[in-house]
Amino acid sequence: MYLVMGITGKVGGAAATHLLAQGRRVRALVRDRAKAVRWMEQGVELVDGDWNDAASIERALNGVAGAFVMLPPIWAPSPDFREARGVIANYIQALTRAPVPRVVALSSMGAERPSGMGLITALSLLEQGFRDLPLPIAYVRAGGFFENFLYGLHVAQGGKLPVFNDPTSRKSTMVATHDIGAEIARLLSGPVWSGHRAIELGSMVSADEVAAQLGEVMKRHVEAVAVPRAGWQEAFEQFGIPKGQSGPAETMYEAVNAGGMDLGQMGTEHVPGATSARDVFAAAR
Repeated sequence: MYLVMGITGKVGGAAATHLLAQGRRVRALVRDRAKAVRWMEQGVELVDGDWNDAASIERALNGVAGAFVMLPPIWAPSPDFREARGVIANYIQALTRAPVPRVVALSSMGAERPSGMGLITALSLLEQGFRDLPLPIAYVRAGGFFENFLYGLHVAQGGKLPVFNDPTSRKSTMVATHDIGAEIARLLSGPVWSGHRAIELGSMVSADEVAAQLGEVMKRHVEAVAVPRAGWQEAFEQFGIPKGQSGPAETMYEAVNAGGMDLGQMGTEHVPGATSARDVFAAAR
């Protein structure tokens, strides 16, 4: 039995799908059973609760052979990242009281940097918080999600894909959530390791390459166009970030453009992505 946090989201759902395909038993901690009906129908054991309650996490951990944990995605966090800090404290308390044979934690490229990474700071806090746990822990430092470009299926009809990557020819680490789920399942069900390890997951891809693959799916020429830096706040607000709260997202993309999510950090393993942006666009369409 393996615990999968965030099963109703893209990464947790991908991890559960791969584990179930292997014939593994899966447990999930859910706040709303109605949103997890399809998982229950596939045999997933549901435990009521959420990551804001250490006791419910502890209940979900009891008796499992491994656990996948993650932080809730928050695009407009508090300045002190108190939301992430609270969830991390709950995980530490639960894992201390109910230790498991192995833990896989979703992290991000750039999480080795304690500052200057904007939204990724939450994942740096996660890695720092888990540092003293005496458990086998693997940090999956995923690249930027190809799924974040799916808005292109709607806005690129005129042949332009607006992006925050500047220059658009510069490559950074990107990956599909399908591949993240596959790596999580491999780590959970494969050979046990000792200590803590970090896995860089994804391949170096440019926004130009993403736009070209989007064009192949849409059967038209699509060009990546960098959103001017002065227009980032307005653009993020159009994506749903509350007015005046886009600072962490802006800082994250500044760091990406400066090489903060490039492969090759010392002491890490590397697993390349197997799914392309083209595959993601084609599946979504």
